[in-house]
Amino acid sequence: MQQDIHAGGAGADRHPAEPARGIPVQRRHTPAEAPSEPPHPGGRAARRRALTARRTRRRRVLKWTGGLAAFALVAGCGGAYYAYQHFNNNITAVKVQLGNEAERPKPAGDALNILVIGTDSREGLGREYGDEGSTGHADTTLLFHIAKDRSNATALSIPRDLMVPVPECQAPDGKTIPGTARTMFNNSLGQEGRDPGCTWKTVEKVTGIRVDHFVMVNFDAVKTLSTAVGGVEVCAAKDINDPDSHLRMSKGRHVVQGDEALAFVRTRHAVGLGGDLTRIPLQQQFIGSMIRSIKSSDTLTNPAKLWKLADSATKALTVDSGIGSVDKLKDLALDLSKVDSGKITFATVPVLDDPADENRLVLKQPDAAQLFSMVGGDRSLTEPAAGAAVPEAPAATAPAATPAPAAPAAPAAPAAPGGAASTAAAIDAKDLRVTVRNGTGTPGQAQQTVDRLVAKGYAKAATAANAPVATTTSIAHPAGKAAEAAALAAALGLPAGAVKADPKLGAREGLVLVLGKDAPAAAAAEAAATPAPVPSEAPKDLQRVQGDDIDACAK
Repeated sequence: MQQDIHAGGAGADRHPAEPARGIPVQRRHTPAEAPSEPPHPGGRAARRRALTARRTRRRRVLKWTGGLAAFALVAGCGGAYYAYQHFNNNITAVKVQLGNEAERPKPAGDALNILVIGTDSREGLGREYGDEGSTGHADTTLLFHIAKDRSNATALSIPRDLMVPVPECQAPDGKTIPGTARTMFNNSLGQEGRDPGCTWKTVEKVTGIRVDHFVMVNFDAVKTLSTAVGGVEVCAAKDINDPDSHLRMSKGRHVVQGDEALAFVRTRHAVGLGGDLTRIPLQQQFIGSMIRSIKSSDTLTNPAKLWKLADSATKALTVDSGIGSVDKLKDLALDLSKVDSGKITFATVPVLDDPADENRLVLKQPDAAQLFSMVGGDRSLTEPAAGAAVPEAPAATAPAATPAPAAPAAPAAPAAPGGAASTAAAIDAKDLRVTVRNGTGTPGQAQQTVDRLVAKGYAKAATAANAPVATTTSIAHPAGKAAEAAALAAALGLPAGAVKADPKLGAREGLVLVLGKDAPAAAAAEAAATPAPVPSEAPKDLQRVQGDDIDACAK
Protein backbone atom coordinates (compact mmCIF):
# COMPACT_ATOMS: atom_id res chain seq x y z
CA MET A 1 0.00 0.00 0.00
CA GLN A 2 1.21 3.52 -0.79
CA GLN A 3 2.02 5.67 2.21
CA ASP A 4 1.87 9.42 1.54
CA ILE A 5 4.47 11.14 3.69
CA HIS A 6 2.89 14.53 2.96
CA ALA A 7 -0.61 13.70 4.17
CA GLY A 8 -2.18 16.76 5.78
CA GLY A 9 -0.78 19.60 7.90
CA ALA A 10 1.90 22.08 6.98
CA GLY A 11 4.04 19.31 5.57
CA ALA A 12 1.55 18.80 2.76
CA ASP A 13 2.57 22.13 1.22
CA ARG A 14 6.28 21.37 1.15
CA HIS A 15 7.93 21.24 -2.30
CA PRO A 16 8.30 17.61 -3.39
CA ALA A 17 11.99 17.93 -4.15
CA GLU A 18 12.75 18.83 -0.53
CA PRO A 19 13.86 15.62 1.23
CA ALA A 20 12.41 14.31 4.45
CA ARG A 21 15.56 14.23 6.52
CA GLY A 22 16.61 11.26 8.57
CA ILE A 23 14.73 8.01 8.97
CA PRO A 24 11.10 8.22 7.83
CA VAL A 25 8.67 8.81 10.69
CA GLN A 26 6.86 5.54 10.23
CA ARG A 27 10.13 3.61 10.66
CA ARG A 28 11.67 5.46 13.60
CA HIS A 29 12.33 3.86 16.95
CA THR A 30 11.69 5.74 20.15
CA PRO A 31 13.11 4.88 23.56
CA ALA A 32 9.63 3.81 24.64
CA GLU A 33 9.59 1.12 21.95
CA ALA A 34 12.77 -0.57 23.14
CA PRO A 35 11.97 -3.65 25.24
CA SER A 36 13.24 -3.44 28.77
CA GLU A 37 15.51 -6.19 30.15
CA PRO A 38 14.76 -7.86 33.48
CA PRO A 39 17.49 -7.80 36.13
CA HIS A 40 20.07 -10.47 35.43
CA PRO A 41 20.51 -12.97 38.27
CA GLY A 42 23.90 -14.06 39.50
CA GLY A 43 25.55 -10.84 40.63
CA ARG A 44 28.03 -8.49 39.03
CA ALA A 45 30.22 -11.12 37.33
CA ALA A 46 27.25 -12.81 35.70
CA ARG A 47 25.99 -9.46 34.46
CA ARG A 48 29.40 -8.71 32.95
CA ARG A 49 29.43 -12.10 31.17
CA ALA A 50 25.93 -11.50 29.83
CA LEU A 51 26.86 -8.02 28.61
CA THR A 52 29.96 -9.39 26.85
CA ALA A 53 27.86 -12.10 25.18
CA ARG A 54 25.32 -9.54 24.01
CA ARG A 55 28.06 -7.33 22.55
CA THR A 56 29.59 -10.32 20.75
CA ARG A 57 26.22 -11.28 19.30
CA ARG A 58 25.62 -7.65 18.29
CA ARG A 59 28.97 -7.47 16.49
CA ARG A 60 28.18 -10.77 14.73
CA VAL A 61 24.76 -9.54 13.69
CA LEU A 62 26.12 -6.22 12.39
CA LYS A 63 28.81 -8.06 10.43
CA TRP A 64 26.44 -10.26 8.47
CA THR A 65 23.72 -7.65 8.15
CA GLY A 66 26.23 -5.21 6.66
CA GLY A 67 27.04 -7.85 4.06
CA LEU A 68 23.35 -8.42 3.47
CA ALA A 69 22.83 -4.75 2.71
CA ALA A 70 25.74 -4.71 0.30
CA PHE A 71 24.58 -7.76 -1.61
CA ALA A 72 21.09 -6.37 -1.96
CA LEU A 73 22.78 -3.40 -3.59
CA VAL A 74 24.60 -5.56 -6.12
CA ALA A 75 21.48 -7.43 -7.10
CA GLY A 76 19.76 -4.11 -7.90
CA CYS A 77 17.07 -4.89 -5.30
CA GLY A 78 17.54 -8.59 -5.74
CA GLY A 79 20.13 -10.18 -3.47
CA ALA A 80 20.88 -11.07 0.12
CA TYR A 81 22.41 -13.83 2.18
CA TYR A 82 21.83 -15.45 5.51
CA ALA A 83 24.11 -17.60 7.64
CA TYR A 84 21.92 -20.69 7.66
CA GLN A 85 21.91 -23.54 5.16
CA HIS A 86 18.16 -23.03 4.74
CA PHE A 87 18.81 -20.39 2.09
CA ASN A 88 20.98 -22.61 -0.10
CA ASN A 89 17.85 -24.36 -1.30
CA ASN A 90 16.34 -21.02 -2.31
CA ILE A 91 19.10 -20.07 -4.74
CA THR A 92 18.90 -20.97 -8.43
CA ALA A 93 22.35 -21.29 -10.02
CA VAL A 94 23.10 -21.86 -13.70
CA LYS A 95 26.31 -22.62 -15.55
CA VAL A 96 26.91 -20.31 -18.50
CA GLN A 97 29.07 -20.92 -21.55
CA LEU A 98 31.29 -17.95 -22.38
CA GLY A 99 33.17 -19.31 -25.37
CA ASN A 100 36.82 -18.75 -26.25
CA GLU A 101 38.72 -17.20 -23.34
CA ALA A 102 41.10 -15.48 -25.78
CA GLU A 103 38.22 -13.43 -27.19
CA ARG A 104 37.10 -12.08 -23.80
CA PRO A 105 38.32 -8.81 -22.22
CA LYS A 106 41.19 -8.98 -19.78
CA PRO A 107 40.37 -9.81 -16.13
CA ALA A 108 39.69 -6.85 -13.85
CA GLY A 109 42.17 -7.97 -11.19
CA ASP A 110 40.88 -7.24 -7.70
CA ALA A 111 37.99 -5.13 -9.03
CA LEU A 112 34.60 -6.83 -9.47
CA ASN A 113 32.13 -6.49 -12.32
CA ILE A 114 28.67 -7.91 -11.61
CA LEU A 115 26.03 -8.01 -14.35
CA VAL A 116 22.58 -7.40 -12.87
CA ILE A 117 19.73 -8.46 -15.17
CA GLY A 118 16.13 -7.58 -14.45
CA THR A 119 14.01 -9.82 -16.65
CA ASP A 120 10.42 -9.10 -17.65
CA SER A 121 9.57 -12.82 -17.62
CA ARG A 122 5.89 -13.56 -16.95
CA GLU A 123 6.39 -17.28 -16.37
CA GLY A 124 4.12 -18.41 -13.55
CA LEU A 125 2.61 -14.93 -13.09
CA GLY A 126 -0.65 -15.48 -14.98
CA ARG A 127 -2.25 -12.70 -17.00
CA GLU A 128 -1.76 -9.91 -14.47
CA TYR A 129 1.24 -8.36 -16.26
CA GLY A 130 0.37 -9.19 -19.87
CA ASP A 131 2.27 -11.53 -22.26
CA GLU A 132 1.25 -14.52 -20.16
CA GLY A 133 3.98 -17.16 -20.04
CA SER A 134 6.63 -14.97 -21.74
CA THR A 135 10.16 -16.21 -21.01
CA GLY A 136 11.32 -12.62 -20.68
CA HIS A 137 14.08 -10.44 -22.05
CA ALA A 138 16.85 -8.24 -20.61
CA ASP A 139 14.41 -5.49 -19.66
CA THR A 140 16.56 -3.71 -17.05
CA THR A 141 20.33 -4.23 -17.03
CA LEU A 142 23.08 -2.74 -14.90
CA LEU A 143 26.80 -3.41 -15.05
CA PHE A 144 27.91 -2.99 -11.46
CA HIS A 145 31.60 -2.20 -11.02
CA ILE A 146 33.14 -2.37 -7.55
CA ALA A 147 36.57 -0.72 -7.24
CA LYS A 148 39.52 -2.92 -6.36
CA ASP A 149 40.05 -1.00 -3.10
CA ARG A 150 36.27 -1.14 -2.38
CA SER A 151 36.19 2.65 -1.92
CA ASN A 152 33.54 3.25 -4.60
CA ALA A 153 31.21 1.59 -7.08
CA THR A 154 29.59 2.44 -10.41
CA ALA A 155 26.32 1.04 -11.74
CA LEU A 156 25.93 1.53 -15.51
CA SER A 157 22.37 1.27 -16.82
CA ILE A 158 22.23 -0.21 -20.33
CA PRO A 159 19.06 0.84 -22.19
CA ARG A 160 16.95 -2.05 -23.44
CA ASP A 161 16.38 -0.31 -26.81
CA LEU A 162 20.10 0.06 -27.57
CA MET A 163 21.05 -1.48 -30.92
CA VAL A 164 24.02 -3.82 -30.43
CA PRO A 165 25.72 -6.87 -31.94
CA VAL A 166 24.76 -10.06 -30.06
CA PRO A 167 27.51 -12.68 -30.44
CA GLU A 168 27.02 -16.36 -31.07
CA CYS A 169 26.28 -18.17 -27.83
CA GLN A 170 25.29 -21.55 -26.49
CA ALA A 171 21.88 -22.41 -25.05
CA PRO A 172 21.54 -24.47 -21.86
CA ASP A 173 20.68 -27.55 -23.95
CA GLY A 174 23.96 -27.21 -25.86
CA LYS A 175 22.39 -25.75 -28.99
CA THR A 176 24.46 -23.07 -30.74
CA ILE A 177 22.51 -19.85 -31.26
CA PRO A 178 23.84 -17.77 -34.20
CA GLY A 179 24.92 -14.23 -33.49
CA THR A 180 23.10 -11.16 -34.77
CA ALA A 181 24.98 -8.20 -36.21
CA ARG A 182 22.43 -5.63 -35.03
CA THR A 183 19.45 -6.02 -32.72
CA MET A 184 17.95 -4.53 -29.55
CA PHE A 185 19.95 -5.21 -26.41
CA ASN A 186 16.99 -6.79 -24.63
CA ASN A 187 16.97 -9.55 -27.28
CA SER A 188 20.25 -10.82 -25.79
CA LEU A 189 18.08 -12.75 -23.31
CA GLY A 190 15.13 -15.01 -24.09
CA GLN A 191 15.11 -14.49 -27.86
CA GLU A 192 15.78 -17.76 -29.70
CA GLY A 193 16.48 -19.48 -26.38
CA ARG A 194 19.29 -17.17 -25.25
CA ASP A 195 20.23 -17.49 -21.56
CA PRO A 196 22.03 -15.02 -19.24
CA GLY A 197 25.35 -16.17 -20.71
CA CYS A 198 24.33 -14.57 -24.01
CA THR A 199 23.63 -11.26 -22.25
CA TRP A 200 26.96 -11.63 -20.43
CA LYS A 201 28.83 -12.06 -23.75
CA THR A 202 26.93 -9.17 -25.32
CA VAL A 203 27.88 -6.78 -22.50
CA GLU A 204 31.53 -7.77 -22.75
CA LYS A 205 31.45 -7.24 -26.51
CA VAL A 206 29.76 -3.84 -26.34
CA THR A 207 31.71 -2.40 -23.39
CA GLY A 208 35.07 -4.18 -23.55
CA ILE A 209 34.72 -4.78 -19.79
CA ARG A 210 35.10 -8.30 -18.41
CA VAL A 211 32.15 -9.53 -16.36
CA ASP A 212 32.88 -11.70 -13.32
CA HIS A 213 29.39 -12.84 -12.27
CA PHE A 214 25.73 -12.27 -13.03
CA VAL A 215 22.62 -11.92 -10.88
CA MET A 216 19.16 -12.12 -12.44
CA VAL A 217 15.85 -11.16 -10.82
CA ASN A 218 12.23 -11.01 -11.99
CA PHE A 219 9.10 -8.99 -11.24
CA ASP A 220 8.50 -10.83 -7.98
CA ALA A 221 11.89 -9.71 -6.61
CA VAL A 222 10.86 -6.06 -6.62
CA LYS A 223 7.52 -6.87 -4.98
CA THR A 224 8.80 -9.20 -2.26
CA LEU A 225 11.96 -7.30 -1.36
CA SER A 226 10.27 -3.91 -1.16
CA THR A 227 7.68 -5.50 1.15
CA ALA A 228 10.33 -7.26 3.23
CA VAL A 229 12.05 -3.96 4.11
CA GLY A 230 8.76 -2.30 5.01
CA GLY A 231 8.58 -0.19 1.86
CA VAL A 232 10.89 2.02 -0.20
CA GLU A 233 10.65 5.80 -0.19
CA VAL A 234 10.29 7.39 -3.64
CA CYS A 235 9.47 10.85 -4.92
CA ALA A 236 7.28 12.16 -7.74
CA ALA A 237 7.72 15.74 -8.95
CA LYS A 238 4.24 15.65 -10.45
CA ASP A 239 1.07 13.58 -10.35
CA ILE A 240 1.58 10.28 -12.20
CA ASN A 241 -1.18 8.26 -13.83
CA ASP A 242 0.19 5.48 -16.03
CA PRO A 243 -2.46 3.01 -17.23
CA ASP A 244 0.22 0.72 -18.67
CA SER A 245 2.14 0.17 -15.42
CA HIS A 246 -1.00 0.79 -13.28
CA LEU A 247 0.81 3.44 -11.23
CA ARG A 248 -1.31 6.24 -9.80
CA MET A 249 0.75 8.51 -7.57
CA SER A 250 0.23 12.07 -6.39
CA LYS A 251 2.98 14.65 -6.38
CA GLY A 252 5.23 14.28 -3.35
CA ARG A 253 7.05 11.62 -1.36
CA HIS A 254 5.64 8.15 -0.83
CA VAL A 255 6.65 4.79 0.58
CA VAL A 256 5.83 2.01 -1.88
CA GLN A 257 5.96 -1.76 -1.68
CA GLY A 258 4.63 -4.84 -3.46
CA ASP A 259 2.66 -4.20 -6.64
CA GLU A 260 3.01 -0.44 -6.33
CA ALA A 261 6.80 -0.69 -6.08
CA LEU A 262 6.82 -2.79 -9.24
CA ALA A 263 4.54 -0.28 -10.98
CA PHE A 264 6.94 2.53 -10.05
CA VAL A 265 10.03 0.91 -11.59
CA ARG A 266 8.05 -0.12 -14.71
CA THR A 267 6.56 3.33 -15.35
CA ARG A 268 7.77 5.12 -18.47
CA HIS A 269 4.79 6.50 -20.44
CA ALA A 270 3.79 9.02 -17.77
CA VAL A 271 7.23 10.51 -17.01
CA GLY A 272 9.73 12.50 -19.03
CA LEU A 273 9.46 11.90 -22.77
CA GLY A 274 7.71 8.60 -22.19
CA GLY A 275 10.47 6.15 -23.16
CA ASP A 276 12.95 3.77 -21.61
CA LEU A 277 15.53 6.51 -21.06
CA THR A 278 13.22 8.37 -18.71
CA ARG A 279 12.31 5.16 -16.86
CA ILE A 280 15.95 4.47 -15.99
CA PRO A 281 16.31 7.40 -13.52
CA LEU A 282 13.21 6.10 -11.67
CA GLN A 283 14.87 2.72 -11.32
CA GLN A 284 18.09 4.34 -10.13
CA GLN A 285 16.12 6.37 -7.57
CA PHE A 286 14.33 3.24 -6.35
CA ILE A 287 17.49 1.12 -6.04
CA GLY A 288 19.39 3.87 -4.21
CA SER A 289 16.49 4.34 -1.80
CA MET A 290 16.19 0.60 -1.22
CA ILE A 291 19.88 0.39 -0.37
CA ARG A 292 19.39 3.11 2.22
CA SER A 293 16.34 1.30 3.61
CA ILE A 294 18.28 -1.94 3.98
CA LYS A 295 21.19 -0.18 5.64
CA SER A 296 18.96 1.76 8.03
CA SER A 297 19.05 0.88 11.72
CA ASP A 298 15.39 -0.07 11.54
CA THR A 299 16.30 -2.99 9.25
CA LEU A 300 19.70 -3.94 10.65
CA THR A 301 18.44 -4.27 14.22
CA ASN A 302 15.28 -6.22 13.36
CA PRO A 303 16.07 -9.97 13.06
CA ALA A 304 12.54 -10.83 11.89
CA LYS A 305 12.73 -8.27 9.08
CA LEU A 306 16.20 -9.48 8.10
CA TRP A 307 15.04 -13.09 7.94
CA LYS A 308 12.10 -12.11 5.73
CA LEU A 309 14.38 -10.04 3.50
CA ALA A 310 16.97 -12.80 3.10
CA ASP A 311 14.35 -15.47 2.46
CA SER A 312 12.58 -13.32 -0.14
CA ALA A 313 15.81 -12.32 -1.85
CA THR A 314 17.30 -15.78 -2.25
CA LYS A 315 14.02 -17.14 -3.62
CA ALA A 316 13.97 -14.36 -6.25
CA LEU A 317 17.61 -14.85 -7.23
CA THR A 318 19.24 -16.60 -10.20
CA VAL A 319 23.05 -16.47 -10.29
CA ASP A 320 25.95 -18.04 -12.14
CA SER A 321 27.41 -21.21 -10.67
CA GLY A 322 30.49 -19.30 -9.52
CA ILE A 323 28.47 -17.67 -6.73
CA GLY A 324 25.73 -20.27 -6.46
CA SER A 325 25.83 -20.91 -2.73
CA VAL A 326 25.14 -18.99 0.47
CA ASP A 327 28.80 -19.21 1.50
CA LYS A 328 30.01 -17.65 -1.77
CA LEU A 329 27.33 -14.98 -1.71
CA LYS A 330 28.22 -14.23 1.90
CA ASP A 331 31.90 -13.72 1.04
CA LEU A 332 30.94 -11.46 -1.85
CA ALA A 333 28.50 -9.51 0.28
CA LEU A 334 30.98 -8.93 3.11
CA ASP A 335 33.44 -7.58 0.56
CA LEU A 336 30.88 -5.26 -1.00
CA SER A 337 29.64 -3.95 2.33
CA LYS A 338 32.79 -1.82 2.47
CA VAL A 339 31.35 0.53 -0.19
CA ASP A 340 29.51 3.48 1.33
CA SER A 341 26.22 4.34 -0.39
CA GLY A 342 27.46 7.90 -0.93
CA LYS A 343 30.29 6.51 -3.07
CA ILE A 344 27.98 4.61 -5.42
CA THR A 345 27.30 6.34 -8.75
CA PHE A 346 24.40 5.31 -10.96
CA ALA A 347 24.89 6.38 -14.58
CA THR A 348 23.31 5.69 -17.97
CA VAL A 349 25.40 4.62 -20.95
CA PRO A 350 25.59 7.63 -23.35
CA VAL A 351 23.31 7.11 -26.35
CA LEU A 352 21.75 8.85 -29.34
CA ASP A 353 18.58 8.15 -31.26
CA ASP A 354 19.19 5.63 -34.02
CA PRO A 355 19.20 7.48 -37.38
CA ALA A 356 17.47 4.45 -38.92
CA ASP A 357 14.69 4.25 -36.30
CA GLU A 358 13.83 7.00 -33.82
CA ASN A 359 12.41 4.36 -31.45
CA ARG A 360 15.82 2.74 -31.08
CA LEU A 361 19.17 3.92 -29.72
CA VAL A 362 22.84 3.75 -30.67
CA LEU A 363 25.94 4.44 -28.61
CA LYS A 364 26.98 8.07 -28.48
CA GLN A 365 30.65 8.18 -29.39
CA PRO A 366 33.22 9.00 -28.24
CA ASP A 367 31.35 9.45 -24.92
CA ALA A 368 30.41 5.78 -24.52
CA ALA A 369 33.96 4.59 -25.21
CA GLN A 370 35.24 7.19 -22.72
CA LEU A 371 32.86 5.92 -20.03
CA PHE A 372 33.64 2.25 -20.67
CA SER A 373 37.35 3.05 -20.48
CA MET A 374 36.90 4.76 -17.11
CA VAL A 375 34.93 1.89 -15.62
CA GLY A 376 37.23 -0.75 -17.09
CA GLY A 377 40.20 1.22 -15.82
CA ASP A 378 38.76 1.32 -12.27
CA ARG A 379 38.34 5.11 -12.32
CA SER A 380 35.71 6.45 -9.89
CA LEU A 381 32.71 8.45 -11.09
CA THR A 382 31.87 9.64 -7.59
CA GLU A 383 33.31 13.11 -8.10
CA PRO A 384 31.71 15.03 -11.03
CA ALA A 385 34.02 16.22 -13.77
CA ALA A 386 34.98 19.87 -13.52
CA GLY A 387 32.21 22.04 -14.95
CA ALA A 388 30.09 19.01 -15.83
CA ALA A 389 26.33 19.25 -15.74
CA VAL A 390 24.43 16.59 -13.83
CA PRO A 391 21.05 16.34 -15.59
CA GLU A 392 18.10 14.46 -14.13
CA ALA A 393 17.61 12.36 -17.28
CA PRO A 394 19.83 11.32 -20.20
CA ALA A 395 20.40 14.12 -22.68
CA ALA A 396 20.03 12.13 -25.89
CA THR A 397 16.32 11.45 -26.27
CA ALA A 398 15.11 13.58 -29.17
CA PRO A 399 16.77 13.82 -32.60
CA ALA A 400 16.08 17.55 -32.96
CA ALA A 401 17.71 18.35 -29.63
CA THR A 402 20.71 16.04 -29.97
CA PRO A 403 23.84 17.49 -31.56
CA ALA A 404 26.11 15.22 -33.53
CA PRO A 405 28.77 13.70 -31.29
CA ALA A 406 32.22 15.18 -31.57
CA ALA A 407 34.64 12.59 -32.92
CA PRO A 408 38.41 12.80 -32.86
CA ALA A 409 40.32 13.09 -36.09
CA ALA A 410 42.07 9.91 -37.16
CA PRO A 411 45.82 9.95 -36.50
CA ALA A 412 48.21 10.85 -39.26
CA ALA A 413 49.83 8.03 -41.22
CA PRO A 414 53.63 7.77 -41.15
CA ALA A 415 53.64 7.47 -44.91
CA ALA A 416 50.95 7.70 -47.56
CA PRO A 417 50.72 7.12 -51.30
CA GLY A 418 50.91 10.20 -53.46
CA GLY A 419 52.45 12.37 -50.74
CA ALA A 420 49.27 12.38 -48.70
CA ALA A 421 50.98 12.05 -45.35
CA SER A 422 51.05 15.79 -44.84
CA THR A 423 47.27 16.01 -45.12
CA ALA A 424 46.34 12.86 -43.18
CA ALA A 425 46.27 14.70 -39.86
CA ALA A 426 43.46 16.90 -41.11
CA ILE A 427 41.09 13.99 -41.79
CA ASP A 428 37.79 14.16 -39.89
CA ALA A 429 36.88 10.55 -39.13
CA LYS A 430 33.27 11.00 -38.08
CA ASP A 431 31.94 11.63 -41.61
CA LEU A 432 34.09 9.06 -43.39
CA ARG A 433 32.23 5.96 -44.60
CA VAL A 434 34.21 2.77 -43.92
CA THR A 435 32.90 -0.63 -45.03
CA VAL A 436 34.46 -3.59 -43.23
CA ARG A 437 34.47 -7.05 -44.85
CA ASN A 438 35.68 -10.17 -43.11
CA GLY A 439 38.25 -12.16 -45.06
CA THR A 440 39.82 -13.87 -42.06
CA GLY A 441 37.73 -17.01 -42.23
CA THR A 442 36.84 -16.48 -38.54
CA PRO A 443 33.28 -15.28 -37.76
CA GLY A 444 32.78 -12.04 -35.86
CA GLN A 445 36.00 -10.27 -36.85
CA ALA A 446 34.28 -7.59 -38.95
CA GLN A 447 32.00 -6.44 -36.13
CA GLN A 448 34.88 -6.39 -33.65
CA THR A 449 36.82 -4.17 -36.03
CA VAL A 450 33.81 -1.87 -36.47
CA ASP A 451 33.61 -1.54 -32.70
CA ARG A 452 37.27 -0.54 -32.59
CA LEU A 453 36.80 1.98 -35.38
CA VAL A 454 33.74 3.55 -33.78
CA ALA A 455 35.71 3.93 -30.55
CA LYS A 456 38.41 5.70 -32.58
CA GLY A 457 35.88 8.17 -33.98
CA TYR A 458 34.83 6.46 -37.24
CA ALA A 459 31.12 6.82 -36.54
CA LYS A 460 30.05 5.59 -40.00
CA ALA A 461 32.00 2.33 -39.96
CA ALA A 462 29.78 -0.65 -40.79
CA THR A 463 30.05 -4.31 -41.72
CA ALA A 464 29.22 -5.81 -45.11
CA ALA A 465 29.19 -9.30 -46.64
CA ASN A 466 32.20 -11.50 -46.01
CA ALA A 467 35.06 -11.29 -48.49
CA PRO A 468 37.00 -14.27 -49.89
CA VAL A 469 39.66 -15.41 -47.44
CA ALA A 470 42.72 -13.16 -47.71
CA THR A 471 46.19 -13.51 -46.26
CA THR A 472 46.73 -9.85 -45.41
CA THR A 473 44.50 -6.91 -44.54
CA SER A 474 43.99 -4.22 -47.18
CA ILE A 475 42.25 -0.86 -47.57
CA ALA A 476 40.77 0.10 -50.94
CA HIS A 477 39.91 3.72 -51.69
CA PRO A 478 38.33 5.65 -54.59
CA ALA A 479 40.02 8.52 -56.38
CA GLY A 480 40.63 11.47 -54.09
CA LYS A 481 40.52 9.45 -50.86
CA ALA A 482 44.20 8.44 -50.56
CA ALA A 483 44.78 10.62 -47.49
CA GLU A 484 41.73 9.19 -45.75
CA ALA A 485 42.87 5.65 -46.47
CA ALA A 486 46.36 6.44 -45.13
CA ALA A 487 44.87 7.84 -41.95
CA LEU A 488 42.74 4.71 -41.50
CA ALA A 489 45.79 2.52 -41.99
CA ALA A 490 47.63 4.49 -39.32
CA ALA A 491 44.67 4.21 -36.95
CA LEU A 492 44.76 0.41 -37.29
CA GLY A 493 48.54 0.10 -37.24
CA LEU A 494 48.68 -1.15 -40.83
CA PRO A 495 51.67 -0.56 -43.13
CA ALA A 496 51.42 1.97 -45.96
CA GLY A 497 51.49 -0.91 -48.44
CA ALA A 498 48.05 -2.03 -47.24
CA VAL A 499 46.48 0.99 -48.97
CA LYS A 500 45.46 0.58 -52.60
CA ALA A 501 43.43 2.65 -55.05
CA ASP A 502 40.40 0.95 -56.59
CA PRO A 503 39.00 2.66 -59.72
CA LYS A 504 35.77 0.67 -59.37
CA LEU A 505 34.86 2.48 -56.16
CA GLY A 506 32.79 5.63 -56.35
CA ALA A 507 33.51 8.65 -54.17
CA ARG A 508 30.34 8.11 -52.15
CA GLU A 509 31.31 4.53 -51.30
CA GLY A 510 34.15 5.64 -49.07
CA LEU A 511 36.81 3.15 -47.99
CA VAL A 512 36.61 -0.64 -48.04
CA LEU A 513 38.59 -2.46 -45.37
CA VAL A 514 39.08 -6.17 -46.07
CA LEU A 515 40.37 -8.10 -43.08
CA GLY A 516 42.96 -10.76 -43.79
CA LYS A 517 44.14 -13.67 -41.69
CA ASP A 518 46.64 -11.32 -40.05
CA ALA A 519 43.89 -9.10 -38.63
CA PRO A 520 43.23 -10.84 -35.27
CA ALA A 521 46.92 -10.97 -34.39
CA ALA A 522 47.39 -7.35 -35.48
CA ALA A 523 44.46 -6.23 -33.32
CA ALA A 524 45.84 -8.09 -30.30
CA ALA A 525 49.31 -6.63 -30.86
CA GLU A 526 47.84 -3.12 -31.15
CA ALA A 527 45.96 -3.52 -27.89
CA ALA A 528 48.99 -4.90 -26.07
CA ALA A 529 51.45 -2.37 -27.45
CA THR A 530 49.40 0.77 -27.14
CA PRO A 531 46.91 0.49 -24.26
CA ALA A 532 44.65 3.52 -24.25
CA PRO A 533 45.12 5.84 -21.27
CA VAL A 534 42.23 5.82 -18.80
CA PRO A 535 40.29 9.11 -18.99
CA SER A 536 40.43 11.25 -15.86
CA GLU A 537 36.96 12.75 -16.31
CA ALA A 538 33.53 11.44 -17.25
CA PRO A 539 31.74 12.63 -20.41
CA LYS A 540 30.41 16.15 -19.93
CA ASP A 541 26.68 15.42 -20.20
CA LEU A 542 26.66 12.05 -18.44
CA GLN A 543 23.39 11.29 -16.65
CA ARG A 544 24.19 10.17 -13.11
CA VAL A 545 22.94 10.18 -9.55
CA GLN A 546 24.65 9.28 -6.28
CA GLY A 547 23.46 6.43 -4.10
CA ASP A 548 22.82 8.74 -1.15
CA ASP A 549 20.89 11.37 -3.14
CA ILE A 550 17.55 11.78 -1.37
CA ASP A 551 16.52 14.68 -3.62
CA ALA A 552 15.96 12.56 -6.75
CA CYS A 553 12.35 12.85 -8.00
CA ALA A 554 10.45 11.32 -10.94
CA LYS A 555 9.59 14.10 -13.39
